[in-house]
Amino acid sequence: MARLEHVRVAIVTESFLPALNGVTTSVLKVLECLRDQGHEALVIAPGTSPWSPTTTPEHYAGFPVHSVTSVPVRQFRVGLPSYEIETVLHRFRPDVMHVASPFVLGVRGLTAARALGIPSVAVYQTDMPSYIRQHSGPAGNLTARAAWRWIRRIHQQADLTLAPSSAALEDLRAHGVPRTALWGRGVDAELFHPGRRTDVATAALRARLAPHGETLLGYVGRLAPEKELHRLVELGSVPGTRLVLVGEGPSREMLQASLPDAVFLGRCEGLELAQAYAAFDVFVHTGTRETFGQTLQEAAAAGLPVVAPARGGPLDLVDVGVTGELFDPDRPGDLAAKVRPLVGPEAAELRERMGLTGRDRVVARSWPALVEQLVGYYAAAIREVSRSVV
Repeated sequence: MARLEHVRVAIVTESFLPALNGVTTSVLKVLECLRDQGHEALVIAPGTSPWSPTTTPEHYAGFPVHSVTSVPVRQFRVGLPSYEIETVLHRFRPDVMHVASPFVLGVRGLTAARALGIPSVAVYQTDMPSYIRQHSGPAGNLTARAAWRWIRRIHQQADLTLAPSSAALEDLRAHGVPRTALWGRGVDAELFHPGRRTDVATAALRARLAPHGETLLGYVGRLAPEKELHRLVELGSVPGTRLVLVGEGPSREMLQASLPDAVFLGRCEGLELAQAYAAFDVFVHTGTRETFGQTLQEAAAAGLPVVAPARGGPLDLVDVGVTGELFDPDRPGDLAAKVRPLVGPEAAELRERMGLTGRDRVVARSWPALVEQLVGYYAAAIREVSRSVV
């Protein structure tokens, strides 16, 4: 793909600071790399209410952030579509629009791009049909099919849709989404590094979490129903271990009741998060609806073996028996069965070998490299629109 030397990018995102999740993190990393590579950008994102203790920043990475009116939905802020998007785009005059995980605000962004003749690249990141199925009771399958029709309608407006994993790409194509390609996610291999195990703060954290030499099983992510964290209960049957969860969310109280021996570290960011990963021995993940699985990649960069469901994004990230294990989410007890061989001092060498191999696999996936690839996709969308105009 040809590289653009300079590009003006309008990013419309369904999620942004102060909310922290996979969509926000990806957008932040893209913005930082666009700045470092000499490009220009503008962000259009959901805003926060005046009475919120934290607000959406007016700038990030030196780029302006335009906040639109939003409403809270299940602890998320949903930006309301309006004609102000066209006004903002008309003033900025972007070469291309990047729409992050479009579902509501992003739909308006794609419509505006089409009306203004702006090439658009949509990034598919959230398996919304599965989430909707999970929360819709008996009507789950029906509502999930409706969600896929809506997603197909959204992405038909984009000049290119990027999927984060081969499983997500197959889903999009199976449901009739046109013009698709694969674009993964980068990882900060300097921040998440096995060498952090010797940090004083990491050693102190590990001494507190494993005073009797327990094998620490760590989870990082949102504590919410869609992460299927109820599966962690079966790890209570694995002796010599202690479960540690990093993150916050609506399921925390329920999880504390069902996992009385687990440690909840709350929300961690930056160096504190990297030290938490470094304190773990094994990384465990339970969600079967991940289109990618960024925390799995961070854990691998930190030198940890990863145990995750044999479903979705983890299929691309875990090499069975080499960098970790994949468990069958339909077989009760299989998560514990896959974790047991990695527990105890006798498994230390196996854990280290898997962890270092996993790091070797992801260390080349830097965010700068991934954003260079992304800019190549921008160029492809721009060329395609130019050809259609001619």
